[in-house]
Amino acid sequence: MSTAPQSSITPASDSSAPRGGSGAMFDMIAPRYDLLNRLMSFGVDQRWRNKTVDALELKPGARVLDLATGTADLALKVLQRHPDTKVVGVDPSERMLEVGRSKVAAKGLTRVCELQVGDAQQLPFEDKSFDGLCMGFGIRNVPDRARALREMARVVRPDGRIAILELGEPRKGLLGPLARFQIRTVAPFLGRLLSGAREYRYLQQSISTFPEPEVFAGIMRDSGLEVLRVTPLTFGVCCLYVARPR
Repeated sequence: MSTAPQSSITPASDSSAPRGGSGAMFDMIAPRYDLLNRLMSFGVDQRWRNKTVDALELKPGARVLDLATGTADLALKVLQRHPDTKVVGVDPSERMLEVGRSKVAAKGLTRVCELQVGDAQQLPFEDKSFDGLCMGFGIRNVPDRARALREMARVVRPDGRIAILELGEPRKGLLGPLARFQIRTVAPFLGRLLSGAREYRYLQQSISTFPEPEVFAGIMRDSGLEVLRVTPLTFGVCCLYVARPR
């Protein structure tokens, strides 16, 4: 669950520690990032990615942008389900991208999957240059989310789809307390225990302060996107936002 540029939330650590959500923070946890994702989500994150890729409704030969690509899990999922596409992945963490490039190379996909360092708030791509755009677990860490959303609207063609997968803290439902316990206590504990990284304290903070689905959908609309649907996943622990440029 990688991230775009650094967030204003800072983990409880000394002043020399990388800022929460920054590329530098994710550099420190890159080697065990995939394992931690599987363990902390009990493997459900892969199903969430499948739904995200399906929401793009890609046609043969499509060109896809994967923001906050991290170790390229979502980029590779696009290529697994749509082998005839080409994917460009962007992330601020060079070490996360190194892990991703190794995975891409191991699958022999370097010709169709390009990973590069970049900022979701200022994309180096021409207008309407992608058929689809996905972003998994990264928008909550972008300092200026509206600016990033405007960039998404700019680089995706009018008939393309934008699918944003993001964690949230369930506030309703009978299983809400259990889900909140998982997010606030279990996930950060496992992260610190298995990685030894204090930066995982940031996880709960960034999730709990992310806007409720209807509020974030409003930000998307104000940023030039037509929101097609908002789908809560796994009791609201995660949410899939699907939109297109307006």
